[in-house]
Amino acid sequence: MICLIPSQTDPQGAFPIRFFSRLLIAAYLLEAGLLLVMAPWTLLWERNYFAQLWPWLDTVMDNLYVRGAVSGVGLVTGWTGVRDLVSLIMGRWNRNDEA
Repeated sequence: MICLIPSQTDPQGAFPIRFFSRLLIAAYLLEAGLLLVMAPWTLLWERNYFAQLWPWLDTVMDNLYVRGAVSGVGLVTGWTGVRDLVSLIMGRWNRNDEA
């Protein structure tokens, strides 16, 4: 499994910092993915300030294909977060098995 945040061999003291930074990035990807999947189908999407300011943007945002595309980007982002989180956990378990 390929991780987007590669774990490189560093000095002994840098491991906890790398682990927590990778954990935060994976959590961010999961949260952003969830937001992108759900946001196009809420009232927040329909009552957007910018969509009311520019009528052409309101027409684009009401299109179901655009909503589906944004949700698709959210699925990919969320899946990337899950994959990175699994890679991080499996790497930590492998490191503990070797020690």
